[in-house]
Amino acid sequence: MREIAPVTLQHLLDQGSTLALLDVRENGEYNRAHIPGAAPLPRRLIEHRVQRLVPDREVEVVLCDDTGIRARLAAKTLEAMGYQRVSVLDGGLNRWASENRPTEWGINVPSKDFGEMVEVREHVPTIEARELNERLRRGEDIVILDTRTPEEFRRFCIPGGRNVPNGELPYRIGEIVRERPDATVIVNCAGRTRSIIGTRALQRMGLTNIAGLKNGTSGWVLAGLTLESGANRTDLPTPTAETRASAEAYARRVMAEDGVSLATPEEVEALIAAADKNPVYLVDIRTQQEFEAGHVPGFWWCPGGQAVQRTDELMAIKSARIVLCCDGIARAGITGSWLRQMGFPNVSILDGGAPAWAASGRPLESGSAEAEPWGLAEARAAIRYLHPNELMDLLKTPGPPQVIHVGTSREFAAGHVPGARWVPRGWLEPRIEALVPDWTEPIVVTDEDAVDAFLAAATLRQLGYHDVTVLAGGMQAWRAADGAVETGLSGVMDPPDDVLPAGPERSFADMIEYLRWEEALGSKYAT
Repeated sequence: MREIAPVTLQHLLDQGSTLALLDVRENGEYNRAHIPGAAPLPRRLIEHRVQRLVPDREVEVVLCDDTGIRARLAAKTLEAMGYQRVSVLDGGLNRWASENRPTEWGINVPSKDFGEMVEVREHVPTIEARELNERLRRGEDIVILDTRTPEEFRRFCIPGGRNVPNGELPYRIGEIVRERPDATVIVNCAGRTRSIIGTRALQRMGLTNIAGLKNGTSGWVLAGLTLESGANRTDLPTPTAETRASAEAYARRVMAEDGVSLATPEEVEALIAAADKNPVYLVDIRTQQEFEAGHVPGFWWCPGGQAVQRTDELMAIKSARIVLCCDGIARAGITGSWLRQMGFPNVSILDGGAPAWAASGRPLESGSAEAEPWGLAEARAAIRYLHPNELMDLLKTPGPPQVIHVGTSREFAAGHVPGARWVPRGWLEPRIEALVPDWTEPIVVTDEDAVDAFLAAATLRQLGYHDVTVLAGGMQAWRAADGAVETGLSGVMDPPDDVLPAGPERSFADMIEYLRWEEALGSKYAT
């Protein structure tokens, strides 16, 4: 592990050097201020995500936090995982800012900045929430397409809306328009970015009776209107041969205009074989059901719209090759054009997608392809666990064990073992001794499903705690065994900053501030 001075890191960033800059603080901290170009990777998620975020273990990795404490701990993990060139930003973000170097705030800034640029430069049509509501009240023929993920859509949506995620929208819109040729198509998301990108995709296809809902569901709420919860209108129309051909023709056009290349199965196979030397991101952007039915080995799943929305969380090495896959070229090609417009230099799609790979005699895999977090198998083998009934009995004895919950603050507040203390895993080493100063005191580690609990327990053993166990199955098993549950942020003295509220979870003031920040990103593109 080396230390890197802010001036050196600034030079590397300015020169466009090949590196991965990872901010290992919690999401709330990152949201308030971070170095432009830094990928958010909370320390508690390193074992879960870093192997996809930084697929090349020989690339230079720079870690930062506020002071360097957590970054140094994270560096030890990365080095144990085999990363060979790991550095820590000397003095962290605090020193970086004290030297008057640039910072920005927000999450997913690259996509949001891109969306605001597109709206300004391409004059993307929009509609205000009150106008849309009035037109709906008059009974006008309107189709509302929500371009978020199905999970987000089910939580809340514009009443009557239909879920068509952004990565599917240009591929499926032909069928929707064919069913309702005279309808006005309204595209929305929770805020601004995905509404703008989805509307622009349709605008670029040549559709005219379209508009994006300004400020999405947030704008709807701020206008005093009510959202729908629990909607399940998530079925996607199956494109006919005609609409599929139209989508593929559109994809070929934007690929040519934006510089997206095709790659044969042979070329992709060679890229996969050399991935440990030349970083490549292999992303299947179809629906989850399609991916799990059969995908190219080595590819991981992320729907196309989210791949664009969350580039900073998914692709830390900006100069790396990106290869996208679908079932032909339509969805991958359109997603690739967005990524190229965002400035990613080397984007390809697997020509013909997964079917072409199989037709070439190469095997497909089925299932989720989700890798187990690094170190979990070893931790499970080394750490004892308690079943819920065993922990219930221990808590009734004199001198019961100290129960700690290492999940998120939201999970802790939703329900924890009575008397448990919240010790976020990202802060475990710096904080545990104040709570448990005696290394012989028994500790039981919990979380929602026992995954991070085992990883945290292994860390406690490495620190020297002698009697560490894990609640088997976590709070899920505890509830199933009818264990008593305490809710709220019991014993938490400072406001948590590990989970960011979204959509209607925000206060009105937060929504207003957030939307104004997003819109202000586009001001520099106005002419």
